[in-house]
Amino acid sequence: MRKYIILIAVLAVAGPAAAQQTIDAVLQQIERNNTTLEALRKQTEADKLQNKTGITLPDPEVSFDYLWGDPSSIGNRKDFGVTQSFDIATIAGSRRRVADAQNGLLDVEYRAGRMAVLLEAKQTCIQLIYYNALKAELEQRLAHAQAVADFYDRQLADGNANRLEVNKARLSLSAAQGELRRNEVERTNLLAELQRLNGGEPIVFEQAAYAQPVLPQGFEAWYDEAAAANPVLAYARQNVELKRREMKLGKLTGLPQISAGYMSELVPESNFRGITLGLSVPLWSNRNRVKQAKAAVVAAELQQKDATVQFYERLRNQYGRTLGLQRTAEEYRKALAELDNTQLLRKALDAGEISLLDYIVELGLYYTTVDEALAAERDYELALTELQSVML
Repeated sequence: MRKYIILIAVLAVAGPAAAQQTIDAVLQQIERNNTTLEALRKQTEADKLQNKTGITLPDPEVSFDYLWGDPSSIGNRKDFGVTQSFDIATIAGSRRRVADAQNGLLDVEYRAGRMAVLLEAKQTCIQLIYYNALKAELEQRLAHAQAVADFYDRQLADGNANRLEVNKARLSLSAAQGELRRNEVERTNLLAELQRLNGGEPIVFEQAAYAQPVLPQGFEAWYDEAAAANPVLAYARQNVELKRREMKLGKLTGLPQISAGYMSELVPESNFRGITLGLSVPLWSNRNRVKQAKAAVVAAELQQKDATVQFYERLRNQYGRTLGLQRTAEEYRKALAELDNTQLLRKALDAGEISLLDYIVELGLYYTTVDEALAAERDYELALTELQSVML
């Protein structure tokens, strides 16, 4: 019975589960096989190449002219030229730095997508552990209800029990069978969810107990670590840097564009060769670009501030909720370890000190406590997983 209580309360890591897949192993498998992440990786690669496109100098321009003379006695004219334009922003590397910042944002976006998938997978595993543990508990209850029903069948045959008592025992057995079937439906559904997250590949996950979770001690010190790892805050920080680089790029694109090249003009009895220089002044095309870029920097900075405040408050609230659930789970563990009356109830029933109805009612109260304990453990694990999701 002591071993039975330990299983119910989920106080230790399941021994047979050592050879089974752990949550970390499942997450690694899902990260490899998840089709959403695969598509996101490919899209990130494509977007990075797009950002790197068009950041070099413009292509050189080659021209050739052939002009017929009129009158024909003056001969024909041939012109040949090669021109290269020079973009100040490109020469200064500003476009490349903007592209690097854009690619940095893409990496953060992938991290956020990865975290969302792995969080869903880990929460599914936690739910599965709950239903696996509940399955073991319900199988014990079913075996116990079957034994009681069989006992009263024999008592009825011997004339020591009446039909009413037998029916009560059979109803208790039917209820245990129904609970086990419902639990199996939930388990099957969760395993199907894991298979979906694993790219359609089935996953066997029979773990029925949680590893001993540890809630970070001291919220403020832990928050700094969580904030540094959070992709949302990282995105906000890097977005500010991107907007600042785009503002610098906007200023540089307001400078004149220079072009230089070689040109030759060939006519009968005389040839001309030399260099060409050009200057393109952006009088109208760059209007308001710098003002817009400055406004975008201010907006990005405000968004970063808002993201930091929202993350801090959400995390602090989640920390408080997780702490409360931890205490609840600990209280249930203690109660189950100290207040187990199942053996006493069975002895009283066998001795005729209590009726079958009283026995079923009292046992039902204990079963309710066990169910609440398992649910409390699950809720604590789910809350802790969400709190530490940035670490996935």
